[in-house]
Amino acid sequence: MLPRKDGFVRVETRGSTLVRRGFPRLLLSFFFLAPLALGPAVPAQEQPPNWQAQVRKYCEASDWSSAMRVLEAEIARAPHDLDLKAWRARVLTWAGRLEEAEHDYREILPVDGTDPDNWAGLAAVCLREGKIEEALRAIEIAVQIDPNRADLHAAYARVLRTAGQRIEARAEFEKALSLDPTSAEARAGLNSLHGEPKHELRLGYESDLLSYTVANEGSWSSLATRWTPMWATSLGGGLYLRSGVLAAKFIASATAHLPRLGAITAGGAVGHDNTVIPKSEAFFSLDHGWATRDAPIFRGLELEYGQHWYWYQAARILTLNSAAVIYLPREWSFSLAATGARSAFSGTGVEWRPSGSTRLGFPLRTWGAAQLSGSVFFAVGTENFARSDQIGSFASQTYGGGFRFRFSSRQDVTFVSAYQRRTQGRTDTYSGLSYGIRF
Repeated sequence: MLPRKDGFVRVETRGSTLVRRGFPRLLLSFFFLAPLALGPAVPAQEQPPNWQAQVRKYCEASDWSSAMRVLEAEIARAPHDLDLKAWRARVLTWAGRLEEAEHDYREILPVDGTDPDNWAGLAAVCLREGKIEEALRAIEIAVQIDPNRADLHAAYARVLRTAGQRIEARAEFEKALSLDPTSAEARAGLNSLHGEPKHELRLGYESDLLSYTVANEGSWSSLATRWTPMWATSLGGGLYLRSGVLAAKFIASATAHLPRLGAITAGGAVGHDNTVIPKSEAFFSLDHGWATRDAPIFRGLELEYGQHWYWYQAARILTLNSAAVIYLPREWSFSLAATGARSAFSGTGVEWRPSGSTRLGFPLRTWGAAQLSGSVFFAVGTENFARSDQIGSFASQTYGGGFRFRFSSRQDVTFVSAYQRRTQGRTDTYSGLSYGIRF
């Protein structure tokens, strides 16, 4: 090697030996080493884990059991993977297994409480369980961790709305919209606050065409108010014409909606009876429902039990009422009800008389927000307690049906008609019409 004047080194070769021997080796070295040299410059695109794709596919098909099998298998391989456990909690929530989902979230959060999605998930579970205060605490932490996420503010607003804090809920929905002006969830939440009715006013008229005496008539009105998610009240009154005698009644009740017990209602009535309607009444009922969203046939079940006392001038009546409503697909429903009536008339002994009824409800037609639905029913008993002011020793069979036309989510008209055959060849043709408006 000889130095050059420009500072570089000149390599002396013997003819073309370097070209003939060195070039193939250089070419082979470049072939094997180039992938290593270029590898860091072209990183491989990261793919989501295969289990996650499988779980998403099963969840889209509402196949919760298959999604859980995939997750359980992955958790067995990596029992400390919090991402897997978080996915398990989400799937349990979607499947309606709320207690298990809450348990999973509460195991994850002490280990890693920095993920707002896990706090939001716990809040969603608690909200569905009716644990409003716990849902509020969880979603507040999620928003504190990441205050710039519109979806978290919308979730916070939903919990506040359920808690009855409408002003605070409106502020959170507006905050979500300021962070994401395209958020359909936040915009729909604001609309729900504007349009959610709190009161329902109903006006009604009814008549009984009796084959053995003059017709009975009555008109009534009621106002039901949902003050908070837990408390509601109902006030009403009516005028009744019985065998040419006019009577009046005032009725009031209060309902508590409790997360685990259901709806508990208690109330009473007083009347200017004129011996044709009860002088006073008292009643209570317990109503509890279960939703089975993923069941193919039974979408829900509602059970009700109640007791009603009637005090007439010449009689005391106690009824024990029970009912079951089965909710079917496409807004169909089927119900069964039974009543046991204990009668105590002046100068006579005490006796129990049973009665029962069944009803089928179904949709007929829908025009946008308007909807027409119908129902048919059949009742049988040894005493008629379809309305509180009809008592007496007789057997009957009742056939009837009705229609309900809903103009919008705020107004509807309901018509009911029934034909009753009683002992001694007597009949009763009943018709009733009511109008309801929500505001």
